[in-house]
Amino acid sequence: MSQQYPQTALITGANSGLGYAIAQALAQAGWRIGLVARDPRRGQMALERISAATGNGALALFIADLASQAQVRALAESVLDRFAALHLLVNNAATAFRQRRLSPEGIECALAVNHLAPFLLTLLLLDRLKASAPAQIINIGTRIDTALDLADWNWEQRPYRMLAAYGQAKLGMLHVTFELARRLEGTGVRVNCVFPGVFRSNLGRTDGAQGFFWRAVDRLIGWALPTPGQAARGVMRLILDPALQINGAYLENGRPIPAPVQARDPQMNQRIWELSLRLTGLQ
Repeated sequence: MSQQYPQTALITGANSGLGYAIAQALAQAGWRIGLVARDPRRGQMALERISAATGNGALALFIADLASQAQVRALAESVLDRFAALHLLVNNAATAFRQRRLSPEGIECALAVNHLAPFLLTLLLLDRLKASAPAQIINIGTRIDTALDLADWNWEQRPYRMLAAYGQAKLGMLHVTFELARRLEGTGVRVNCVFPGVFRSNLGRTDGAQGFFWRAVDRLIGWALPTPGQAARGVMRLILDPALQINGAYLENGRPIPAPVQARDPQMNQRIWELSLRLTGLQ
């Protein structure tokens, strides 16, 4: 085990966009930061930029492709080996795919990355978070009005649609946020789902086939969108404002926003929790 720091955070998707902005803000505040990235070169560049900008040398880089559950498990093991305490987990990494593709476990990749990876990582790190309490988990969500099709969660029967697959995977994250919040009552660990607003992001650019689409969007409206640093302010408020001792909320800029109807059903939350346990081999 390494020495303990006053506050330690782990942030997925930390090499760019919102994750990078959150990591830099916390580093500036003196936190020890674990940055999770898929690409070693980009991850190292991000770590060096944050260190240079903040003067904070307490930064660690973890490499994992979150589409792979084996790599998520290896990531959790590395974090537990390196961090004696963990006060904050930000499940930020997200992506979308123009065409249906499968993870090494045979799971549709938007579902694997956007829902099952943060679910698995959170549960593997949960005992360390509890031991470090007060602690919190922040799941970065999106504003959605959809419902999960549990009869075809893996998009095997329906025509695949990129944004629908992304939205339904993020809805899965919201379901388990609500279920986990109930399970964490009294532990000193809080969990919330935060919509950071629409901002200039790299969503979907890992899929080269759809690069034209995202470049077109950026050219048309990118100039009018907030920067990741601006989008990070609402997340940072939840992390640092002692007045926001919230658990089990769906938030934008610190204010509750309405969840989709399906996510308001505690029995559906539990059902998706149990299905997620099976799909990640935890049950």
